[in-house]
Amino acid sequence: MQKSELEERTLKKVSRRIIPYIFVLYIIAFLDRVNIGYAALDMNKALGLTATAMGLISGIFFISYFLFEVPSNMLMHRIGARKWIGRIMISWGIVVIITAWVQNANHLYILRFILGVAEAGFFPGVILYITYWFRGKERARAVALFMAALPVSNIIGAPLSTWIMDNINWAGMEGWRWMFILEGIPAVILGIVTIFYLTDRPDQAKWLTKEEKEWLISELENENKRKTSNNNHKLKDIFASTRVWRLSFIYLTLVTGLYGIGFWMPTIIKGFSDILSNSQVGLIAMIPYILGGIGMVLWARNSDRTGERKMHAALPPLIGAIGLFGCGLTTNPVVSIVMMSIVTVGIYSIFGPFWAIPSLFLSEYEAAVGIALISSIGNLGGFIGPYVIGYVKDATGSVEMGLYFLSLVLFICFLLVFTIKKEHVTSPSITLQANKLNIK
Repeated sequence: MQKSELEERTLKKVSRRIIPYIFVLYIIAFLDRVNIGYAALDMNKALGLTATAMGLISGIFFISYFLFEVPSNMLMHRIGARKWIGRIMISWGIVVIITAWVQNANHLYILRFILGVAEAGFFPGVILYITYWFRGKERARAVALFMAALPVSNIIGAPLSTWIMDNINWAGMEGWRWMFILEGIPAVILGIVTIFYLTDRPDQAKWLTKEEKEWLISELENENKRKTSNNNHKLKDIFASTRVWRLSFIYLTLVTGLYGIGFWMPTIIKGFSDILSNSQVGLIAMIPYILGGIGMVLWARNSDRTGERKMHAALPPLIGAIGLFGCGLTTNPVVSIVMMSIVTVGIYSIFGPFWAIPSLFLSEYEAAVGIALISSIGNLGGFIGPYVIGYVKDATGSVEMGLYFLSLVLFICFLLVFTIKKEHVTSPSITLQANKLNIK
């Protein structure tokens, strides 16, 4: 169906105003979350950390994130995105900066737990925010463009973090400590900017004309009414929904693979050769993330174009599982990078079509809870993946068995998506029968 001039103009304005900004915010968020993996190249020796301790330090963030994510999203729905997301960013930036002065593992356990409390609600809050501005048929691409910040944060963060560690030691402080300070400051600054820049809802958008606002509000309200009339859910029904819990466990397996490989990739690359500097490790780590980012956006765009969600969400984790299994089998550095690239493309490509699924059957208020529940359960994988890899490395001297474990987890992810009923994951707004579709 041909888009009207009003529709095209409005969508273009919304996309240009919102997507680039939340993209930048997520780059900062993800970098501050995973830079501990780059710090480990020097920090582990400086503080005497074992691989198991490092796995726990990396993963404990997700325990507090899990505990506070649902209430955080409910507060954002009530308070408004600009104030709440701004508050989240300022508080997590301060915690990251303070991390520069840690002296032992216990300090890191405490600060990483507090970081999870501070950042809880950011990711599901932005996913929810996207539902306030984009219709179902545009959401996979919007989510993928936002989440392209995942690979981009590593493309930027890998060389930046390792360069800081190798080259900055002002006031006698080690480079890994300055990395936390210099990468925490942008979160505080952008948190303040967010309070003034973001617009909570379309009816408050001074940058849209009256005609554009009315069209967008009407489209979103009509879509929300169809979901409400089809479901008639009470809030307690969201916690009892088998579909929400299924998506939660799918996301759990996905995130286990994402952070398992993400936190340990710098260490794995460092093991290729004793002569690699931190900066060279950072440059090599860029390769999988560049390919992952490209695959992520192209795959989501195709999912939106076809309206198909199930196979677009099922195939990527299968590809990731194959790549992880290949990583475990080889010791050749070139083959390992190829396999890591396959893993990264597979894991990242699921995000766009996956996060378009909840809004197919959850109304606006239900989405505030449902998306946060899926994200909070799923992000426990951020504890499982790094901790298992660290434990296995201490027990066996290598990460090989840990990679096989992650491969199995992603294969389970594939099976969980593949066995979903197709009508549950088909975009209702992409077909000519959109108004008549009844998702059970």
